[in-house]
Amino acid sequence: MLFAGVAELVDAPDSKSGSGNRVRVRVSLPAPTRNPRTYLKYCSQCGRPVQQRIPPGDNLLRYVCDACSTIHYQNPRMVVGCVVEKAGQILLCKRDIEPRHGFWTVPAGFMENGETLEQGAARETREEALAEVRMGALFAVVNVVHAHQVHLMFKAALEGDAFGAGHETSEAAMFEEGDIPWDEIAFPSVEFALQRYLEDRRRGETRLHVTEVARRLTRR
Repeated sequence: MLFAGVAELVDAPDSKSGSGNRVRVRVSLPAPTRNPRTYLKYCSQCGRPVQQRIPPGDNLLRYVCDACSTIHYQNPRMVVGCVVEKAGQILLCKRDIEPRHGFWTVPAGFMENGETLEQGAARETREEALAEVRMGALFAVVNVVHAHQVHLMFKAALEGDAFGAGHETSEAAMFEEGDIPWDEIAFPSVEFALQRYLEDRRRGETRLHVTEVARRLTRR
């Protein structure tokens, strides 16, 4: 596998650590902002109100419970998905949910506890496209910093001929490269993954592409 681009990914796994009566809890929550709708108001350990401050030995604002000393960490959420191919065609799903209802995407979604990246991507493909796949290489990592997410995309091959619309999908279809509806692709990370997948296919190689997106991408 060749590498295209360089990015620093911070290791921030879900974990608990600490000693005495202080518990450090890592959970996936939006980063602190001035928007009150994103605030964490109550401690998940004891139910008491929390405050925002920088704990001793830290350098970022955290939600801290003064009642039980729990520190609620906020970490990016992992989104895993597949670019699924068979006979030169790419499987896309039309979203039947918000955000981006009615736009096309590859099957992808949030990783669950207890599964690997590959298992999560294959599960999302079953759920959204009713398709079984043979998993290939990880080829795209997209840092979606403003949404507090990291998107990881795998190559995959459709097993058999079966696919369809899952409970979050209104339509699933196979597309030739020239028929991909670029103006109706739901998310920049999906656009990036599709572009890089097709470039790799034309070159006959597998590369790992890493980027950060903050706005809609343009084709290149």
